[in-house]
Amino acid sequence: MRLPISRKHLPLTATALVLVVLYAGAAIRFADMGFFSLSILVNLFRDNAFLGVAAIGMTFVILSGGIDLSVGAVLAFTSILVAVLIRDDAVPPPAAIAISLAAGTALGLGHGCLIHYFALPPFLVTLAGMFFARGMGFIVSDMSIAIRHPFYADVMRLGIPLTRQVAFPPTAMMFLIVLAGGLYVAHFTRFGRNVYAIGGSEQSALLMGLPVGRTKVLVYALSGFCASLAGVVFTFYMGAGNPTWGIGLELDAIAAVVIGGTLLSGGVGYVAGTLMGVLILGIIQTVITFANLNTWWTKIAVGLLVLLFVLLQHIVSTVSSRSSSSPPLPKRTGDNRPVELPEKPS
Repeated sequence: MRLPISRKHLPLTATALVLVVLYAGAAIRFADMGFFSLSILVNLFRDNAFLGVAAIGMTFVILSGGIDLSVGAVLAFTSILVAVLIRDDAVPPPAAIAISLAAGTALGLGHGCLIHYFALPPFLVTLAGMFFARGMGFIVSDMSIAIRHPFYADVMRLGIPLTRQVAFPPTAMMFLIVLAGGLYVAHFTRFGRNVYAIGGSEQSALLMGLPVGRTKVLVYALSGFCASLAGVVFTFYMGAGNPTWGIGLELDAIAAVVIGGTLLSGGVGYVAGTLMGVLILGIIQTVITFANLNTWWTKIAVGLLVLLFVLLQHIVSTVSSRSSSSPPLPKRTGDNRPVELPEKPS
């Protein structure tokens, strides 16, 4: 039976259906608690902005066929570095943020260089980067540091008022800006096309003359930048820096990307799907909070969803490979009879 949508778009379509059904079901179940309200919708973006920023960087890594396990540690390192630099007015906040972003980007750049030039596995390289960034965070400060600076207060007042009681916060706006940038880079730039090509087949990309090495290095630098920017967003969200933050965030980011329809093998996926994956995780967490359940049910639900989408990706990949490897049909004549090939002379 022919599907009404292409197999490539099937995971993304499934993600959209899950998002709609989950949100509608939660709105009906908790209608008396105001789940279907503008404030809850805004909170979904505000509470998951840092995860969304990190997940966008992770999307490019997975699209290229790689993985990055360091994003949670980089978030924590960035947050505590910003807090220490701003403390006692030692460094102006914009300069402190720029220094922290440069540090996270440099770490990602180092990951990319090790992976490409030394042919090391991304899993182990970024795992080492995770330990390094986490340790550096505790070296900077082993305790949480509150950020009390007029710059932060001024930024948090820049929310867009939607109603008298509800405003769209700056952290959510940062997420949407990064999302728009990710959409543009992925689908309208040569770099984005190279990422898709490398994820589809690195050997084919080399044969086509694409800059595979440069692209892979830049992909991990982009992931490091997004992880450090997520740390900056988190400082605005929490009003502090802490070296213990972000434990497990890399797994949440990978889950959001996979639930968003991006293939773990690379080459297929959409940044818009990552947005839906982040919102699905946020809805699950909100539903569990409304239902007064143990927060560990969030991990169980996310694990089941990830397993479901991995199985869907496997089925789609298997069907696609069988279709591409099927033998061509014999040519037919005008009367729909197969053309008979002449026998070889004995």
